[in-house]
Amino acid sequence: MSESEFTPENRPVDVYLDLLRVRMDTEDYRLLLRLVEPVLEAIDEHRLSGLDLALDGGDEELPQEVRDEAALVIATAVTGRLDNEVVELDVDDDTGPVRVVTDAETAADPSRLGEIAGIIRDRHRQNEELRGIAEASGLPTDF
Repeated sequence: MSESEFTPENRPVDVYLDLLRVRMDTEDYRLLLRLVEPVLEAIDEHRLSGLDLALDGGDEELPQEVRDEAALVIATAVTGRLDNEVVELDVDDDTGPVRVVTDAETAADPSRLGEIAGIIRDRHRQNEELRGIAEASGLPTDF
């Protein structure tokens, strides 16, 4: 089915949410919806640029499965694809593993995952350099 064949109530993200409703524990599904509803609304309203999203649940501890599914729901809404996967990459010893969402083909390609880990490593290094510059300049470092 191409994107143009999906009706508004039969978009890939809606299909995926229906599958999760059946598969997940009711309380976990409610947590998931609380996480993703603001993002899905922002996507529908084309106002993603100002949205700040953290899948850590704030004050409340969220099960990793709920966070992973939330990431997959958002990826499905953005890409229209149902073959997204969460993969865990070892980036460096300081930060520990990083979870990323990618398509199934990339998730199965170790060399491509290595490239992604390298990009994340470089980004982390750049952020630390910028944080040091900000600190030395008396600027906020919480970016």
